[in-house]
Amino acid sequence: MSLSLVGLLNTVSPKSSASTRVAAGLRYGPADKHRLDLYGPRTPGPHPAIVFFYGGAWTDVGDRRDFAFAARALAALGYVVAVPDYRVLPEVAYPTFLDDCALAVHWALEHLGSQGGDPSRLALAGHSAGAYNAVMLALDPRYELHGRLTAVAGLSGPYDFYPFNEPIGARTFGHVPDALSTQPVNHVTPSAPPMFLAHGDRDTLVGKINAESLSSRLRAAGATVEVQNYPRLGHAGPVMELGSIIRGRSTLFGDLGGFLARHL
Repeated sequence: MSLSLVGLLNTVSPKSSASTRVAAGLRYGPADKHRLDLYGPRTPGPHPAIVFFYGGAWTDVGDRRDFAFAARALAALGYVVAVPDYRVLPEVAYPTFLDDCALAVHWALEHLGSQGGDPSRLALAGHSAGAYNAVMLALDPRYELHGRLTAVAGLSGPYDFYPFNEPIGARTFGHVPDALSTQPVNHVTPSAPPMFLAHGDRDTLVGKINAESLSSRLRAAGATVEVQNYPRLGHAGPVMELGSIIRGRSTLFGDLGGFLARHL
């Protein structure tokens, strides 16, 4: 999804009266990009919380402010939502963008309690590369989040794409000596948090085999997973369904809301 398209969607999506921007530009780390925005319900907390990672092929095309529509949609359901920026290529390489995302999650665990959130009920969510980030943080023990996350929601995410036969994967992960360690499917354990994996059948950028492969590994390990395929949606469709002006091409918003309510 192009930056202009998501920015336009963000501009034209009506702002729910049930949500508000709690804070803007909060610093979660030392780098210039280490800032996040917070959204939440207008009702008193503490509310369960979500950290949402936007995508963009791990390149500098995303901005946290362009995803206010997604954060407000989730906030209107009763969640405190953090949307962080994080460093990407070419400024940094793998795994630094994951390290940044992990830093944002640890900040959330430490500080959301003073912002109306409940860190003991924390989910990660993301779209595309952001879904990869969310799932990797939840599964890879390097990020010290095992047992600290209540749920994960991945929209249009790549989770099993080795060998790197296409340009994005080769550019982003081709330099890693242990290439298999970059794949979320290779970090699945029985302690994985419940996951919701959504994919559009018209997605020509990330194949639905990614969600199918990850869900198979999770089920084999005894973890909880829900997989939903949406016939009318392409790669950008699942995150765009959070924008209320075009919501309704699928049941994704209700499916995601139901999953979060069951687990948060």
